[in-house]
Amino acid sequence: MSIVITLDIMLAKRKAKSKDLAAAIGITEQNLSLLKQGKVKGVRLETLEAICRYLDCQPGDLLTYQPDSGSAEIESDPTP
Repeated sequence: MSIVITLDIMLAKRKAKSKDLAAAIGITEQNLSLLKQGKVKGVRLETLEAICRYLDCQPGDLLTYQPDSGSAEIESDPTP
């Protein structure tokens, strides 16, 4: 996947526990674990907002873009 979730890094920086974050934002520890591992297809903006509020960070602190090594580049249309 091209979007990498760095929630575990932010938790470590803030010296916060996953268990406490899950309880504070109202999701299960299992779902938070799946999110941290990047095994989810999406995340609700409401959940992202709650995580950012709890960790006092920006969404960009939790998500990074890394292009897939084998992905095709988007070609531009040569016609004007």
